[in-house]
Amino acid sequence: MSDHKLTNKNIEELVRRIAQTYEGDSGINFIDAANLPVRSKILEILELLTELIFPGYTGKRTVTRSNIDYVVIDILYHVYTELVEQIERACRHRCRMERCESGDCRDMAEEASQHLLSQLPQIREMLKGDVGAAFDGDPAAKSYEEIVISYPCIIAITTYRLSHELYLQGVPLIPRIMTECAHTRTGIDIHPGAKIGKNFFVDHGTGVVIGETTVIGENVKIYQGTTLGAMSFPKDERGRIIKGGKRHPTIEDGVTIYAEATILGDITIGKNTIVGGNVWIKKDIPAGVTVMTPNAELVCVKHKDNKEHKKHKEHKKH
Repeated sequence: MSDHKLTNKNIEELVRRIAQTYEGDSGINFIDAANLPVRSKILEILELLTELIFPGYTGKRTVTRSNIDYVVIDILYHVYTELVEQIERACRHRCRMERCESGDCRDMAEEASQHLLSQLPQIREMLKGDVGAAFDGDPAAKSYEEIVISYPCIIAITTYRLSHELYLQGVPLIPRIMTECAHTRTGIDIHPGAKIGKNFFVDHGTGVVIGETTVIGENVKIYQGTTLGAMSFPKDERGRIIKGGKRHPTIEDGVTIYAEATILGDITIGKNTIVGGNVWIKKDIPAGVTVMTPNAELVCVKHKDNKEHKKHKEHKKH
């Protein structure tokens, strides 16, 4: 008989030990946390909002010129109802954590939801420009439809532009849940607090990181592996990180940043500058220049045994 059988006594002991680990913890426990937003609901809302931006692209609804108004109104009502509930949950959770007793979470949720929906026409215009920037910036792109359906940058940028509006309204948790979902799907990590102008294109995209206080101008193009990050953070007398303040770069209009570039801190990259691949920048860069590292020396090494290499080639002939 095995000594490792799971008996009732073993289960009771295991339950007791696991339950002990929950005592006094906060942040990683969701016990009695009915106010938390539901992640699956938020992702459903995000998909519906994207359907409003690019009607018919999911293929889940048949959208025609004759029924478009009915499709839009159906989605709007659904999104508004669900979004208000999830934002209210997020606000109530924040109140519980901060011991706030204002009691206006429902009003805040309705106001934030109405604001986001009211911004959809402007967000759609911004995204038209982003899709156009991808088409103009990628010689491999054959059509706008190809870009919308298949390019990861459009998923990431669409999610960012929607979540950014909620971030501006002070909605907790939900904007970050949205952008981290896009991060998981695309490898592109854009914080909802970043400010990004028109006609933004992320080529390839995997490994891109754009921090919370980053400011990006218009007509900016960045490649895979780019980091727009922060330097090490100052700490208070208790050794805790001091949060807040501008700590990420400002990228002005017309800048191109090539693959694996790392740009750190509250610095400015001037207009129409080209940042070469694999550079590390921690200071302001003036407008209209190209930044690169010195060219590495290329070394070509001959085969160690050239005679043996020739014999091998002769043998293959025969």
